[in-house]
Amino acid sequence: MSKSNTSENSLLALIFNATTFNGLAENDSTSPNTDLYLALHTADPGEAGTQDTNEATYTSYARIAVARTTGGWDAPSGGATANAALAQFPQCTGGTNTITHVSIGLLSSGAGTILYSGALNASLSVANLIQPQFAAGALTVTED
Repeated sequence: MSKSNTSENSLLALIFNATTFNGLAENDSTSPNTDLYLALHTADPGEAGTQDTNEATYTSYARIAVARTTGGWDAPSGGATANAALAQFPQCTGGTNTITHVSIGLLSSGAGTILYSGALNASLSVANLIQPQFAAGALTVTED
């Protein structure tokens, strides 16, 4: 997975300018997000995209929350982390989508900042009664 442009700039500002990373790492009375949100996409949201760029639209689709803990994500090692548990999206109850990408972002809905996004190894056709899911360890995020 790669970082979005917004995420790259926010991380650089956090590290080099001591500027807060809005919604992720803050130093005022606002608490940072305790969850990250997985979204499914029908095409690459791109580095300039947001969480709703090319987002899935099948009936019953919703982003899913993954806790920012070692219960949600493996402890980073070797510059990488992965989802620590099954990540299961709502079952399709109508419509169809072909899912090609997944993203990790900051909002449960709307045009939130994508932290990372990447292509699936194989596209997933979603139709009635299909429930997209990722096994524990299937979503790997790597810094290089």
